[in-house]
Amino acid sequence: MRSITVLAMGKLKEKFYIQAVEEYTKRLSGYCRFQLTELPEYRLPEDPSPAQIAEGLAREAQLIREKLPKGAWLCVLTPEGRKLSSEGLAETLDRVQLSGKSHLCFLLGSSFGLDPSVKAQADLRLSFSDMTFPHHLARVMLLEQLYRAQSILAGSKYHK
Repeated sequence: MRSITVLAMGKLKEKFYIQAVEEYTKRLSGYCRFQLTELPEYRLPEDPSPAQIAEGLAREAQLIREKLPKGAWLCVLTPEGRKLSSEGLAETLDRVQLSGKSHLCFLLGSSFGLDPSVKAQADLRLSFSDMTFPHHLARVMLLEQLYRAQSILAGSKYHK
């Protein structure tokens, strides 16, 4: 059975996001071994300088590297990433598993993004859109798309 880990910087606070994440976590567990790990964001001042942001992202990168599952295929979500349809994501996940990788890891950075060194490690850099979304909504969107991809691969009627 496929394992999927989502590493997400920051803790959800809003009840409606928490409920959505819980629902998609439950749904995903029917298709794979699923784990969501929240990692603490580096605290930055109110109006951080570019140097402070870079330092914060570098510190977050250290924490991320400690939590990355060994040998897992890594996808990072980043605005400059590749855009895929839901079917394209499903095909990508299927190809990865057929290549012998049974553990997939998806990474959502903090509100300031990800350190370039983490992006460089990725097997896939993925973008949802050219639009900007709230950081916590992106987490829900990722889980929904992972569930949709699993549903497509299983031939269920969820994806129309």
